[in-house]
Amino acid sequence: MPMRYIEEQLKRLPDRPGVYLMKDETGEVIYVGKAKSLRRRVRSYFRKGNHTFKTKIMVKHIADFDYIVTDTEVEAFILEANLIKKYNPKFNIRLKDDKTYPYIKVTVQEDFPRIFKTRLVKNDGNRYFGPFTDVNAIYKTIDVLKDLFSLRTCKKNLEAGKPEKRPCLNYHIGKCVGPCIGAIDRNSYRELVDRVCLFLSGKQDELINEVEKEMYQAAEKKNFEKAARFRDAVRALKNISAQQKVMSSKNINQDIIALVEEEGEACVQVLFIRNGRLIGQEYFLMEGVDEESNTDIMVSFLQQYYEQAPEIPQEIVINTHVSQTELLEDWLQQKKGKKVKILIPLKGEKKRLVEMASKNASQNLKKELIRRKYQKQRNEKALDQLVEYLVLSSKPVHIEGFDISNIQGSDPVASMVVFKDGVPSKADYRRFRIKTVSGPNDFAMMQEVVKRRYSRLLEEEGDLPDLILIDGGKGQLNAALEVLKEMNLDYLDIAGLAKREEEVFLPGQKEPVIIPRKSPALHLLQRVRDEAHRFAVSYHRKLRSRRLTHTMLDEIPGVGPKRRKALLSHFGSLGAIRKATIGQLKEVDGISNKTARVIYDYLREHTRP
Repeated sequence: MPMRYIEEQLKRLPDRPGVYLMKDETGEVIYVGKAKSLRRRVRSYFRKGNHTFKTKIMVKHIADFDYIVTDTEVEAFILEANLIKKYNPKFNIRLKDDKTYPYIKVTVQEDFPRIFKTRLVKNDGNRYFGPFTDVNAIYKTIDVLKDLFSLRTCKKNLEAGKPEKRPCLNYHIGKCVGPCIGAIDRNSYRELVDRVCLFLSGKQDELINEVEKEMYQAAEKKNFEKAARFRDAVRALKNISAQQKVMSSKNINQDIIALVEEEGEACVQVLFIRNGRLIGQEYFLMEGVDEESNTDIMVSFLQQYYEQAPEIPQEIVINTHVSQTELLEDWLQQKKGKKVKILIPLKGEKKRLVEMASKNASQNLKKELIRRKYQKQRNEKALDQLVEYLVLSSKPVHIEGFDISNIQGSDPVASMVVFKDGVPSKADYRRFRIKTVSGPNDFAMMQEVVKRRYSRLLEEEGDLPDLILIDGGKGQLNAALEVLKEMNLDYLDIAGLAKREEEVFLPGQKEPVIIPRKSPALHLLQRVRDEAHRFAVSYHRKLRSRRLTHTMLDEIPGVGPKRRKALLSHFGSLGAIRKATIGQLKEVDGISNKTARVIYDYLREHTRP
């Protein structure tokens, strides 16, 4: 857009709180910001002033902007976090959260809740505890709690008042209290689950005291077998509790957060303290922190982390001054429903905890920098070796890998992954549904996909790859090469990697190139090939699951396309629909009591638990 257009837009900006989205000439969102006054904040970017180098570069890329007016600054704060997560703009400070952390999930939304490990946290009303860094400790804790309280381990959708005829083996050997057959009612079972949550929330001493009382009561009644079981449970609980170090003299829930910056990189360490005990810790890396102050980095972290955190403690102790403490506290209070305090300690116990978190953050950042340096050197070596082994025209900085997924002849798809400097560039990945080929013809499918990819790239004047990698041998390679010749792109370097012997096939060569098994060059090609395969298979499974789901729902009497769409929109998947009660099914638009009963009975009869 011409500058004249932007100037007209600036004149119309309201003097109200809100969020603004800066866009480049392609329409991509490159920055998201919040403002107490949209008019003053957005205009400031286009005035001459003391801007940072990063801001000057960003302004050069701004071709357009949008804005959303909010009623309050807190609403703008919430919206900003959501939009940063949605668009991942390159000029924002971003929480690099590509790891998935393990949590313990208690399905309190069910009549008879289950307890298990999960890495997927949802806003579904269930309770999540964590994150934990030691997965083995999670399994150990879950096993002890299940054994102590004899909770169910099955995945059945059990409803109160609807007992089944026969229990599983766990009930017969005393490992389950038998909610499936009505051996325990809903309220009594929930009391056991409440005890589990008591322990997981850090109140181990309260639970241990309760179990000890029951042990003594059982002994007084001369029920020595039961007393012995409680005795063993107390020992197990004390053993787990002893592994959780006491960090505070007060029984308080705190997150201790320390930010450390070094060599243009930032790391944030979080210690999770519940009821005075350290139950876990984790570190997070921040991106886009060049020329940003520690204050801005900390605010961005708090904003993005607590937008998705399953639990907010009553105290957040940090090592960096933030300029918007009241705004942050108001936002956190809205999310938690209770007052949340942000503190920067100057002395005492909390200062000691922050210093401990800082030391851990510093160590983790050093480890990460060493790992990146090693990985960069290894990738450089791999790229140099590929030039030598495959006699390439240039260093393959930009590699594109293709794979076909055609399992059992249904839902054929293809994938393309991109590696830049030896690292996956996931934003550039593409997936394709095969359109012109019928039947299991991998060669023709590969030709279709290669043609579609590079026709579009030529049309959009995009960057062509330095190396194209085909998953397969001579046949797949020649099929792709034929298409490239038609498009006058046969000058591009291309290779095929066959799985069985890890042989590399090149155009015009009868014999394959054998790259040493332990060389970084072969490892890089394998990573590209395997990532393309993973991406293709995951897409294939998604399409197949969607087709089967539609087919299954369409076969239910009384469910047509409209009701099928409403069900999937409401629940998200066939599995969630199957778990729904008749009452929950009735909540969907267009589903009557009679239809809900038909859906409920049909899915239980025609799908496995």
